[in-house]
Formats: sequence, structure tokens, C-alpha cells
Amino acid sequence: MKKSLFLSLALILLYTNLSYGQIGGFLKKAAKSVTKEVTGKTDNNPAVSQAGKSEVKPDPACACEQAELVLDLGGSLKLDFKELTLSVADDGSILAKDQTTNEYYIINEGLTKGPLHEGDPALAKFDVPSDDKANTDYFIQKFKPYIARSGEKYLITFGGKSYGPYGQINDFSVSKAKDKFAAKVIENVINTADDGKKMEEAMKNAKTDQEKMDLAMKFSQQMQHKMIQGGGAQGMLPKLVTNIPNAAVNPSTTQGNLNNSIKYDEILLNSYNKVVDLQGEILITLKPEFIGAQSLFVNASNTKYAIYNYGNLVFSDDKTMSELFNPHLVKAGENIYLAYMYYSPKRNAIMQCRIPF
Repeated sequence: MKKSLFLSLALILLYTNLSYGQIGGFLKKAAKSVTKEVTGKTDNNPAVSQAGKSEVKPDPACACEQAELVLDLGGSLKLDFKELTLSVADDGSILAKDQTTNEYYIINEGLTKGPLHEGDPALAKFDVPSDDKANTDYFIQKFKPYIARSGEKYLITFGGKSYGPYGQINDFSVSKAKDKFAAKVIENVINTADDGKKMEEAMKNAKTDQEKMDLAMKFSQQMQHKMIQGGGAQGMLPKLVTNIPNAAVNPSTTQGNLNNSIKYDEILLNSYNKVVDLQGEILITLKPEFIGAQSLFVNASNTKYAIYNYGNLVFSDDKTMSELFNPHLVKAGENIYLAYMYYSPKRNAIMQCRIPF
């Protein structure tokens, strides 16, 4: 109220001493002054001129100057980043899935192919499940060129050679260059899946307890016979089968999973708190806080490693990078890089960076 009264008196006094032209200019200045005093803003304040416009978020700290464009989401595809999942194949091609439409896009060397749908042959290398394969054996589905049925057993064919047949395959891995493989197998199993189905069906059809006891005895004798034919208990222990020279890891005593993504173009054993090569040498031992990470990467000289967990990439020297996804090893020329992707709000695109590793 005092401000309004003061302003009115000032205008009356000035009116008696200023020309009409001067009054008009002063009124404009006074209006601006009052606006600034009351609101703290002027007419040309950016905060006012930009009012109502949404701000574009900055790129994450993991962004790099030489980032490569992976997928333009604002182009003709019109994809929503929050609805996408991405994966990388051994040959470096990238698969993007739109969760809202269940459509797939393959990005390879800057070219995008799609939309594609489940069952398309082009998706096979990404291990995308298909409805007509839902009930098939997992290893046959995933490694169809290398594993096939041989009666009730499995036969491995790789590089023109055959391995087996084996009663069970517990693990299988192929190098990125497709020139090496490793598998953990069991030569003979007492009770196959087919045996189990037959036993279950027979037990359902048994009418008396005596019939059930007789069937149980019959199947027990069959399993003992299989054990003897298969070389006894030794034939039922897991063993390593591979074309990698001098492989010496014993799966019965060294636990872990075969992995072809820890070190570029090598198959290693990820064994709880350490990484072991197939000759049995321990390459690295993980810090306690790194055990159980989503992904693990080791450099060529075994002097550095990194783990990935929920958007964070942490190195063995404690350097941390955040807001990234899909880390993977790539080779360019003679150099190995640890590549990763991030979403760029500025470009509305998925970008990729490479770190010498």
C-alpha cells in the first residue's frame, strides 16, 4: 500500500514538471521498475521468455567427445528410450527390442534393419526365444549349428570334428571368432528325461502298491545296468571337452561357468571370486565387493578388470562411470576396447563410447 501511494505522489509531482513526451518515457521505465521490484524479473529475463518450455536434460557424465551414433530415436523410427532393451551379439551387431510392440531392430555398421518379429531367422544369433522352440532342448536351441540329438544323447560337431555322444551337456561356450569351443559334459546319466517320463507314466498306470514296488525295482535295476555299461561312477562325473590346446580344468573340482565375454575372443571360467583360464591358471581374483556382478571384463594383459552392475561400471582401480549400459569388449585394428552405450537427451539417441582396455 505504501509503495502504491509513494508511486502516485511521485507521478503527480513529475507531471507538473515534465512534458507529455517525457511522461510517456518515464511511465514505461516506472512500470519496468515496479515489475522488477515485485517479481524480481524483467521483460527480457530468460526465465520469463522460456516459461512453459521444457528444458532438455544434459548428457550423462559418461558421455564422450568421440561418441558413435547407435540408434536415432527421434528419426523415422520414433522409439521411446524407456521402452527399449538392447543386447550385443558376438559379431558386434546390436539388437533393440521395443517392449510396447514386441518388435525388434538390428543395428549393424550404422544400418538399421526392422521392424522384425519373433521367429525371424535374423534374430537367431541374439538367442531370442521363439514360440515353436519353446519346448526344445535349451542347448540345441541356442547352439543349433554345433549340438544335435544322437538318439537319447547329444553330439557336438565343431570344426569338422565330432565329440560325443554325451548323456548330458551342462555348459557350452563358443569364442567370438567361432574357432574355439568348450563344454562341460557328462558321458552317461542314469536317468534321462525320457526315462523319467516313462517311469512317471508307468507309476500313474499302476493299480496296486505291489505293482508300484515292482516298477521301482525294475527301474532301479535298469539304472544300475546303465552305470556298469557307462564305466561306473567315473562315467557320470562332469568333464571338460574343448578344442583349446592344453586344457586342464577339471569341472569336478573347479566350479564356475564358461564365459566368452570376460576377455576378448577367449573362453574362461568365471569361478565365484576368480577368473580361471582353461589351463587352470588364475588370471584375477576379485575384490569381495565385486563378487556376483552382472558382467565382468579383463584386459588382454590380465592387469586390469572391470565389473558392471545396474548402470555402473567400476574398475579395479576404483574408477567409476555411471548412467551407462551394455558394456562389451570390441576390437579395432590391433587394439581392444571396452565399449558401452548411453542415452543422449540432447540428441534423443543411443550413443556408444570406447575406452582403451
